[in-house]
Amino acid sequence: MSNYYYLVAGLPTLSLDDGKLSYTVENFKSELYPSLSDKDKKLIDLFYLKFDNVNLLKLLRNKEAEIDKRGNYSAKDLLLLVEAVRQGDAREKKFPSYLYDFVALYLQSAGEEHFVAEEALAAAYYAYAMKCSNRFVSRWFEFSLNVNNILSAFISRKYKLEVAPRIVGDTEVCELLRTSNARDFGLGEQLEYMEDLQRIAEMDELVEREKKTDLLAWKWLEDESFFNYFTIERLFVFLLQLEMIERWISLDKEKGSELFRQMIQHLKEEVQIPEEFRK
Repeated sequence: MSNYYYLVAGLPTLSLDDGKLSYTVENFKSELYPSLSDKDKKLIDLFYLKFDNVNLLKLLRNKEAEIDKRGNYSAKDLLLLVEAVRQGDAREKKFPSYLYDFVALYLQSAGEEHFVAEEALAAAYYAYAMKCSNRFVSRWFEFSLNVNNILSAFISRKYKLEVAPRIVGDTEVCELLRTSNARDFGLGEQLEYMEDLQRIAEMDELVEREKKTDLLAWKWLEDESFFNYFTIERLFVFLLQLEMIERWISLDKEKGSELFRQMIQHLKEEVQIPEEFRK
């Protein structure tokens, strides 16, 4: 296991309420990433893949779209990937397998009424990331998936919408969310953060709900990485926390209200995710 004493020792202490940053998600990639081992770079790549996911969707819809430069791949790379899938070419190892699978599904299903590309790609991304050999990183993605699914389940109930179609994944938690009629979906004893999520889901103000969710995630990251002093896990936590702060610096209440309206509209739509991307 690589030790990054000097890198970690030089990092600033972060708080979710920070109003400005000396580091950003983007310059982490340019300044700290080159010092990592090849094995650890692959772990950090899992984080940056979320930007590639968004970029890929943009380019599938418009080849000339502006992309987020924080991703692992250039627009040219992603367009070549799409063309390779179209032509049935052999897969290149530099791309995660789930991207190939998703592009193939997109090309086949994009015109179908109930196909929601964002949901299908997110499901594939989480499934891929949770297979990571690093236990902490794998557990983070499982935690993140659980939080998203549980909040979606509670909010769906709140608005008297069907829960099952909005749950992504094939874990025990996912199955309980789809099938349980219990107030806590039978997860109260299994997940220590279940009560916290129940309280968060009851909040009507989206900005407040988002902040409480991030605080819960922040605490989980700090608790679970407590004994990882100068390891890649600590750098992974720093990167996740950087992203949270960046998001809050750019988010205001007006944007929060807009997000709330979008979320409710999304929940009211019938969503059906292809079965292969639920597992």
